[in-house]
This record gives sequence, C-alpha cells and structure tokens, in this order.
Amino acid sequence: MTPPLIEFVDVTIARHRERLLSRVSLSVSERTIHVIVGPNGAGKTTLLTAALGLVSFEGRILAHWRRDGRIGYVPQAFAVDASLPVTVEDFLALTRQRRPVCFGVSASTRARISALLGDVGLRGLERRPLSVLSGGELRRVLLANALDPLPELLILDEPASGLDESGVGQLEALLRVTRESGSTVLMVSHDLEQVRRIADRVTVLDRVVVSDGPAAETLALDAVTALLPSGGRR
Repeated sequence: MTPPLIEFVDVTIARHRERLLSRVSLSVSERTIHVIVGPNGAGKTTLLTAALGLVSFEGRILAHWRRDGRIGYVPQAFAVDASLPVTVEDFLALTRQRRPVCFGVSASTRARISALLGDVGLRGLERRPLSVLSGGELRRVLLANALDPLPELLILDEPASGLDESGVGQLEALLRVTRESGSTVLMVSHDLEQVRRIADRVTVLDRVVVSDGPAAETLALDAVTALLPSGGRR
C-alpha cells in the first residue's frame, strides 16, 4: 500500500446540534483514486468540504504533501450569473495570465486554453458564454480548470453528474491519466458501475465509516450493497 497523502482522524462535524459526521477516520493513499459512496445525507460532500478547510470540524485532517500541496476542486454545483458576459475562455484565462482579461487574452494563454478544452472534449467552445453551457459542459470546464497545473490532490464531488456516456468515458480516462501523472484523486460518486471501473479504494459513509477497503472487496459486501442505491447496482 502506498503512503497516505491525506488522513482523516476522528473527524466529527455538527450543525444545529445535528451530527453530520461522527468520528470518521480514513486514509487516502497517494497516487490512487479513492471514492466515497453512501446514501443521500451520509455526509459525503461535508467530508470533502472539511478537507478543503471550508467547514469547521473536530478531530484532525493531516496532509503529507510530497510536492507543492496544490489542490484542484470541482464542486457538485457551481452557480453562474447569467448577467455577466463571461466566456469559457475568459473564465479559464483569469488565473493563467497576468494582465486582466478585459484587456484581451494573450496568444499563449489562448493556445493553453485550447489544449485544456481538448483534454475534456470541449475544444471549439472557447467563445461560448458560461451561462449557456449545459450542466455537463460546465462541469468539464471546471475539471479542465482544476487540472491545470496538475494538482497534488484532486477533489471531485460527483464529477460524472450531467455527462453523457461519451463524457463519462472521457472523464474516466482523464482520471486514470491524472493518477498515473502523480496526482491523488478523492471523489464522491453515486455511479457505482463507474466506481467499480476506476476506484482503487472505496469508503462507504453513512455519517460514520461503514466500510473501507479495496474497491472490489468493499462493494461486494452484503452489508454495503444493501445500504447503497439499488442494492449497490445501477
């Protein structure tokens, strides 16, 4: 087993006297795809936001960075203000060039963005306003943004949501390349067939850790499949 990159130790989160997570402990090994599954309301997204430092918690979250500690993140939902005339290219250029986007996008930045969009199957949509993208297209733009530069930890909350079959296949291939390039992937997914295809390790969460182990072994447990949607099958 590879060394841990992130460790959750007795993580407990409460809101309005309700416990959302209770003494959650798990280890995410570096250069793996680690997937968290569980029923609705299990605290999956809450755990990701704790790892990002967006919510307060009791317990400890330990990071053992090997490189720069950069985190890429794709949330479950991303609101776009339709009144803002921001294109896909504008959005991706914001953190990729020094001069303000209102003064134009440089040729080198434009080439870099085109390559990024090609990686997620969206080349040609550079001038498309963010506000008119489909949910799946917007999610792929956010993924392209999260992957450049290559993060040490990539956190994804239901990244396949809104993607068609072709998009799902492209996502899975991209995640495998990301892992092989040295990144660690921590993600939440409700698509159990996808989890079986790509996960190295699975944690089943229902406010507490129900099970944690290699993907095939964990998803085969009767107690686990009974807890998951459709008995663990889609």
